[in-house]
Amino acid sequence: MNKYIVAAAAGLLVSACSSDGTNPFTQNQADSATGGGTTDGTTDTGTDISGDRTLPPGTASPSAAFALFRSEGESTETVGNGFARDVTYNAADDTFTVDNLGFDGDNTYARGTAVGSLGPYAVYEADQQFPDTLTANPVNQFTHRAIYGISPSTNTQFAIVRTGAYVDYGFGGFVYQRSNAVTLPTTGQALYNGVMAGMRDFQGRGGLEYTTSDIAIAIDFDDFNDTTGTRGDAVRGTISNRLIYDINGTDITETVLTRIEEENDITLNSVPVATFTVSPGVMDDNGEILGTVQSYYTDSTGTTQVFEQGNYYAIVSGDTAEEIVGIVVLESTLDPAATSTRETGGFIVYR
Repeated sequence: MNKYIVAAAAGLLVSACSSDGTNPFTQNQADSATGGGTTDGTTDTGTDISGDRTLPPGTASPSAAFALFRSEGESTETVGNGFARDVTYNAADDTFTVDNLGFDGDNTYARGTAVGSLGPYAVYEADQQFPDTLTANPVNQFTHRAIYGISPSTNTQFAIVRTGAYVDYGFGGFVYQRSNAVTLPTTGQALYNGVMAGMRDFQGRGGLEYTTSDIAIAIDFDDFNDTTGTRGDAVRGTISNRLIYDINGTDITETVLTRIEEENDITLNSVPVATFTVSPGVMDDNGEILGTVQSYYTDSTGTTQVFEQGNYYAIVSGDTAEEIVGIVVLESTLDPAATSTRETGGFIVYR
């Protein structure tokens, strides 16, 4: 996802971004004081939080003092990642515009009909048909859906776009951002709670499914001790009460769990709770958090096994670090309905 922006306030239509991968809506605010790019006029895509953990593409020179955005990068391993561009929300008519995805009508996504929202987050869908520009004959379009979340303060937002029309995962992307500065505590702890909504797409078959869950994140601002020149904050999180819905909004959680149980000779009862890996160096001075996440099940021999695993990406926002926006991407190979299943979820949590 190279060009994108999400409206930061009700009634605001934000124009598309420039072609160099920067985001004028947030980037220009940073340029006024610190400069949004490198000193030689080029644009970088962020720096490591620590070790070999690399931030997703986005704000060139991040700072706690200014707005900040990140997006899904294009991947050579997973074809289609990061292809969605110019993600623009128009609050005047409650639509999304998404560029660079084939067969999604005129790139304008309207509020979903069968599923218009998932908890506090809005759902949008592309046209099912689009007329031939010469003959007006209808051309069938691919299945595209978008999920958009914005906090009541309008300081944090996310958008996810996925395609359910390919045998592989297909083309799409995500973006998450804060529109203000952050003041991070240097002592104490904080607990954040909220909900997550996402989409499941597949390798080995087409189709899209929706998901919802509860998410809780805790930060220890005292420890781990700083030994690397960056913050040492410990971050933990849990994703629980997870439900799965088909494209029409029907709860299919039990159906999915039953086929996984039968194929793998296990008992689940519910989608396993996913947890963040707790380790030093996952959060930096700019309020960005990057880490791994996984869930587990117990097999027929009583051995703990990995159910799914992936990554989470997040940004802390506010004068009192009062909210966090982020994305979670989890993959599993246990569902026999597909070679691999990917869940991409977005969340905003609050103290």
